[in-house]
Amino acid sequence: MTARKPCKASGRTSWRLGPAALPTLLWTCVSISMAPAHLAAQDQPPPGVASTNLPEQRIGANDLIALSVYGSPEFNRTIRVSQDGVIRLPMMKTPLHAEGKLPAELEVTIAESLTTEQILIDPVVTVTMMEYHSRPISVAGAVKHPTTFQAVGVVSLLDALGRAEGLSEAAGAEILVTRHQAGLDGESLALVQRIPVKGLIDAADAELNVALHGGEEIRVPEAGRVFVVGNVHKPGAFLIQDTTETTVLKMLALSEGLAPFAGKLAYIYRREGASGGKNEIPLELNRILERKAPDVPLLANDVLYIPDNRGRRITLTAIDRILGFGATTASGVLIYGIKR
Repeated sequence: MTARKPCKASGRTSWRLGPAALPTLLWTCVSISMAPAHLAAQDQPPPGVASTNLPEQRIGANDLIALSVYGSPEFNRTIRVSQDGVIRLPMMKTPLHAEGKLPAELEVTIAESLTTEQILIDPVVTVTMMEYHSRPISVAGAVKHPTTFQAVGVVSLLDALGRAEGLSEAAGAEILVTRHQAGLDGESLALVQRIPVKGLIDAADAELNVALHGGEEIRVPEAGRVFVVGNVHKPGAFLIQDTTETTVLKMLALSEGLAPFAGKLAYIYRREGASGGKNEIPLELNRILERKAPDVPLLANDVLYIPDNRGRRITLTAIDRILGFGATTASGVLIYGIKR
C-alpha cells in the first residue's frame, strides 16, 4: 500500500490513498464482513457460567450443569440432569448418563459422543456445576430453625446444626443421624447413628463431628419430662437432659421443695413395657430427706406424686381453730370486764 503526503485543510490533517492501495483495502473489508459470527463469541461461556462454579462433586439427579463447546455456540447451554440421571443434547440420538460422574468425566463422555456420532471433530468440552439438588441434608426436631440444604463441599454435623441455628432448650441428650444405602436386595436401608450431645458439644470430641455427604437426615429428639404433682410449691413438668442425673431430690429442688402438710410417703407412677400399663412405686420420702435411704432415679414420663398428710392437716387445723376460739373468747372476756 502506498500513500501520498498528508494535506492540511481547515486545521485538520487527512491522508490520501493512492490507486494501488484500493484493492488491498477492499479485500480487508470483505474479509472482516465475511468472518463467521461465532468466532467472536466462541470463547464466551453460556449465561451464568462465569458467575457460578461450585466445588467439584459427583453429579446427581436434578443437578444443574452448564455446558460449553469451544467453537460451537449452538451447544452452549445449561442443562438439568433428569430424574433418571441423564442429559440430552441437540442433534444427538441417545441421551448421556451423567449421574455419578465428576464434571471432568462427563466432559470426556460428551466429547466422545459428539465424535462418535460424527457431529464434531475433536471437540473441546467444558462442564461447570451451577446448582446441586441431589445432596439434601435435613435438620429437624428440637432445633431453633429446622431446615434443609444442599451439601456442597465438606459438611460436618456441627455445620448442619449451625445451619439450623443450634439446639433448642428442649433438645434431648442425643442427635440421630440417619443415612440411606442400598441393601443386597436393592432396597434402601436406613442406618441410624446416635451422637451424644455432651460428647459432641461439651467434650468437643472430633470423632463425633461426623462428615456429611448429602442424603442424611438429622433429627434431634426432645428431652423427656418428669411430672411433679401434689404438695410441692411449684408443681409442673420438668425437662430432663440426662436420665442418669434425674432423681427424686433433684425434682423436689426444681419444684421449690415440699409444701406444708406433705406426707411421709411419695409415689412414682411409671409406664411399663409396650403395653403401657402403669406401675405404682411407693417411696419413703422422709427417709430420703433424712439421708437414711438412697435417692431414687427417675425416668422420662415418670409422675412423682407427693400426697397430703390428712391426719396432720386435720390436727393442725383443729389446733388453729382452738387457738383462734380461745383468743376470741379471751378478748371478749377482757372487753366485757372493762365495760363493767
